[in-house]
Amino acid sequence: MRVHLIDGTYELFRHFYAVPKRADAGGNEVGAVRGVLNSVFGLLRDGATHVALATDHVVESFRNELWDGYKHGEGIDPDLLAQFHPMEDAVRALGVTVWGMVEFEADDAMAAAAAKLTADSAVEQIFICTPDKDLAQCVVGDRVVQFDRRAGEVRNATAIEEKFGVPPAAIPDYLALVGDTADGFPGVPGWGAKSVATVLGRYGTLEAIPQDCAQWDIKVRGAERLAGALREHWDNAVLFRELATLRTDALHVDGVAALQWNGPTAEFAELAERLGVPALASRASRLAEARQA
Repeated sequence: MRVHLIDGTYELFRHFYAVPKRADAGGNEVGAVRGVLNSVFGLLRDGATHVALATDHVVESFRNELWDGYKHGEGIDPDLLAQFHPMEDAVRALGVTVWGMVEFEADDAMAAAAAKLTADSAVEQIFICTPDKDLAQCVVGDRVVQFDRRAGEVRNATAIEEKFGVPPAAIPDYLALVGDTADGFPGVPGWGAKSVATVLGRYGTLEAIPQDCAQWDIKVRGAERLAGALREHWDNAVLFRELATLRTDALHVDGVAALQWNGPTAEFAELAERLGVPALASRASRLAEARQA
């Protein structure tokens, strides 16, 4: 079987800025919720059988205590922020497992689930449905892949290395050096994607990079400047790697059977009516019936 792990936070942001605003019967903005529901149902309609969606139930996490500049909820459009919890409720009513994360992040939940389910011989392949580069560290050969649904691209370990110049396991070190503006940490001054790919592609980890660039057995433009910056900002580089490293202990997963989609709940029809997408309830019910036949 194949498992699909969906980045619900990414999906909510994507639909908020991509679809027209729509209000429910109570005047609440629900356009992004509707967009996510349709997107998740589209995945089910296309054949997905074992699905879970992870969200940042609380935008802040333990990482905010490690770095003051880490991403937070300030500045997020109130209409977007208000749709997080309704989106979780709607996807649960559709019958899909939802992990709303508080101490940890949605990315951690997907990383933990992928690590747990990879050990299950019944799982043929795991699709991590997000373009977020953080999740590239979870890719394992062809078994755990990253699926950018919007671009229609599936990236295995080879594709990740071709894209970033380093294997999946080195992505936290890569992000520690180049930084991650989406997550709010700057990386090491002077280090760009090209220099990081060259140096980490050769040495693999921060600790393996010789502090003296005269010991580097590769040619890198501005090597002396880069090595000096890494020495000067070493503590931050190690901290940034910690921020970028996803926590595989963030979530307990009972097993793959718990992720099987068996159809919408009894409450889904009323919820879909309230959201203004009543046809989705009947479509979901028909799909579940067809699978059980």
